[in-house]
Amino acid sequence: MKDDIAIKVHDLHKSFDLAENKSTSIKQLLINVGKENKKYRQKVLDGIDFEIKKGEFFGIVGRNGSGKSTLLKILAGVYTPDSGTVELNGNLTPFIELGVGFNSELSGHDNVYLSASLLGYPRKVVDGMYDEIVNFAELHEHMDKKLKNYSSGMQVRLAFSIAIKAKNDILIFDEVLAVGDEAFQQKCMRIFEEYRRTGQTVVLVTHSMDTVRDLCTRAMLIDNGKITHIGSVESVTERYSDLNTDKEGAQEKALKLAQKTKYSQFVIKPPVKTVYLPNEELTLHVSWKGKFDPDKHIIGVAIIRSDGEYVFGSNSKNMVLTHAEITCNIELDIGIGRYSVTVAMLDKSGAMIDKKEDAFSFRVIDDGRVDVGGSSRLKYVYEEDKI
Repeated sequence: MKDDIAIKVHDLHKSFDLAENKSTSIKQLLINVGKENKKYRQKVLDGIDFEIKKGEFFGIVGRNGSGKSTLLKILAGVYTPDSGTVELNGNLTPFIELGVGFNSELSGHDNVYLSASLLGYPRKVVDGMYDEIVNFAELHEHMDKKLKNYSSGMQVRLAFSIAIKAKNDILIFDEVLAVGDEAFQQKCMRIFEEYRRTGQTVVLVTHSMDTVRDLCTRAMLIDNGKITHIGSVESVTERYSDLNTDKEGAQEKALKLAQKTKYSQFVIKPPVKTVYLPNEELTLHVSWKGKFDPDKHIIGVAIIRSDGEYVFGSNSKNMVLTHAEITCNIELDIGIGRYSVTVAMLDKSGAMIDKKEDAFSFRVIDDGRVDVGGSSRLKYVYEEDKI
């Protein structure tokens, strides 16, 4: 690899084996007894090939499910590719999950030292940058409080303030500019602008085309696991906008066609609770006024993280089906944070009949009984994040 290249990726392939009938609770496990649990191969990355030069602020864009996060996790060493190579010219620090390693029973002060130690900083070095971290997070009066008493916004501010102190050759960020309020986001933008001015090598995944235009020196568009365009920021953002316009046009046509048929919109009966603890069960009821033929139609339920990433999905084949209503029981084996539920009705060909985004929003919080840095919970999020 040439000396001026920071990252070289060649012919990268990654697939996952997905179960057709996945049981996320004991009840669903009993329901699926006797059913053949077939698996199918989902290709997520299909021949990815690109280079990033040293000093580039490189943007990666694409719709949800395009393979962006899987690519970042391969670069970070979380995933191993099926085939292909990744070469890094320097040390890399990934910031894919802000706050990973935090302990809710420890104070903000202690979590600074814990998190910084995971980044490889000795205690004496952390002593020297502690005040800068607290000043940037604007949490002076809260540093002696336990992290479980922080709001979610305070936690991400602290996590980002620690993250930006990392001084490595290559930095990878996944949707981190979506954290905090507007004032804090502006502070984050100034940090990234400084990275660009000083020639820090940065890889940024974001859904914000304004951010790509403001920060990135070059960008890449991924769709269905393939690179569809790589080049100037202007050309990539234009291709991304065209891609979303085409998708929205197809969905609009499908919904207009549905309105001419005998199908009615379905009705979501959300749970009473909006705040859950890890591993609690969320029960969602979906009903409809018009005709629903389980042999011809499918109702799908998806849980989307606040950063837009898919973390769970199921459909009416795996749910309790009664007259004109399905019941979806979901064990929330996912990380703390904010989530929303999207429900859709499709025909056997996959054409959209009806869709309701953000049908229900909820939070998963940590009461101190579960270690927020636990590998089992993060593993589940990573596994469900693959499509």
